[in-house]
Amino acid sequence: MPLDPQFRTLLDQLEAKGLLPLVRDDAAQTRVHYRTLSLSRRGPQFVPEPVASVVDRYSPARVPVRIFEPCQPRGGTVVYLHGGGWVVGDVDTHDPLCRRVANVTGARVVSVGYRLAPEHPFPAGLDDAEHVLRWVGQESPDEPVGVAGDSAGASLAAGLALRARDQEIPLAAQLLFYPATDPSMASPSYIENGEGYFLTRADMAWFYRQYLPALGDASETEAGLAYAEANLAYANVNRVAPAVVATAEFDPLRDDGAAYADRLKNGGVHVDYVPGPGLIHGYAGFLGVVDAADANATEAMDTFGQLLRS
Repeated sequence: MPLDPQFRTLLDQLEAKGLLPLVRDDAAQTRVHYRTLSLSRRGPQFVPEPVASVVDRYSPARVPVRIFEPCQPRGGTVVYLHGGGWVVGDVDTHDPLCRRVANVTGARVVSVGYRLAPEHPFPAGLDDAEHVLRWVGQESPDEPVGVAGDSAGASLAAGLALRARDQEIPLAAQLLFYPATDPSMASPSYIENGEGYFLTRADMAWFYRQYLPALGDASETEAGLAYAEANLAYANVNRVAPAVVATAEFDPLRDDGAAYADRLKNGGVHVDYVPGPGLIHGYAGFLGVVDAADANATEAMDTFGQLLRS
């Protein structure tokens, strides 16, 4: 398919306003810029999607979380891990997306303000996510718990699913929106979509340098073993929780997600794969702005909600 015309218009507008590229001179400037960009893509008439309640809290280990209760609760809790290259983003930038996840799935959503690189490289963010997952499970021991995330958050969610299996932490399902799974960045989609579609190959290379600073000094085999929870192309995925993997056609990470879905399937894991024809990386952040993004994201969330309680 060609690029969705609504996304073509949006990309042209972002370019004209100087909001691209995504990465700026350093982490601090990139965070400020990303926040501006996140707020700008909510549209001029933006009104937060209603949910039953929203509350900000801290976990017992002082990890900040934002908890969303759905309008029509159907049980279960979802630990949500925001995207942003492990460097940017927070519970505010992903507030609209978490509201939608809550209402579509009918589950409580606990959005995690995990520690960010480069100040806190791997595995700090994943450690925070594991702590919140354990805490949520202890708070609601009789309800199913799932994990979800987008982009870098999806990579964290996939790594968390591995930990949950290895440490016998109950986990019912995982939702991965366009996950980053292979730091080698060698797949064809990095070449085909490396420029001009919001997230660039150069952006991803910079993000990986912040999050996995020692990766460049390791051999491919050493990197695969030492960073298996982040370098998911090497991960043993047998017996992890059932998954929904969603990708976007015009995304450098498209092949990362597709390959990970195949890896899960070949490992005997139930997988629902949701391709995103005509869409770009980050499309779930354009809910209410791009019709096709709404439809694709809702399909993935609905399928995940069914897995969560199956």
